[in-house]
Amino acid sequence: MAQLTLAKAQEILKKHVTEPHLFTHALAVSAAMGAMAEHFGEDAEYYKAIGYLHDVDFEKYPEEHCHHVRELLECEGVDEADIATIIGHGYGICTDECEPATNVAKSLFTVDELTGIVSACALMRPTGLTDLEVKSLKKKFKDKGFAAKCNREVIQRGCDMLGMELADVMALTIKGMQTVTDQLGLGAK
Repeated sequence: MAQLTLAKAQEILKKHVTEPHLFTHALAVSAAMGAMAEHFGEDAEYYKAIGYLHDVDFEKYPEEHCHHVRELLECEGVDEADIATIIGHGYGICTDECEPATNVAKSLFTVDELTGIVSACALMRPTGLTDLEVKSLKKKFKDKGFAAKCNREVIQRGCDMLGMELADVMALTIKGMQTVTDQLGLGAK
């Protein structure tokens, strides 16, 4: 079975998602995943594809998120390991299936929520994402009222799974997202 590509992930997502904010989130997570792949010396295109497709069932099944991934992706010929990786980003949150065990799965689990805080932080700055530093992001991360829907415990649990410091994952997430600053609408105002 062929490895999932970003082009294939984009094609599949268009069949199941219509809301613009979900495409923006898909792009943010995809970009962050690319930076994580580079950190681990693994295939950035593959990580980006997984990141892009991770919320494939969210729009249709928000209350059953991650429970319909398999049915939507098996018929597309997506590999079982990739399906498990995508389901695993909801491990302990909305599913007990597919505990993240690989670098790609642990990275997805970690950066999914973190991209929301990075985006919110960038929106508050006149320079947007262009020169966002970890120090500023950490300050906002500590403020539980800021981007309150982004689960800090999940992000920390992911960092622990990866055996990485939060600051290092933040730096990689920022770096990845900066590659698509304009498409995310997070450039300087």
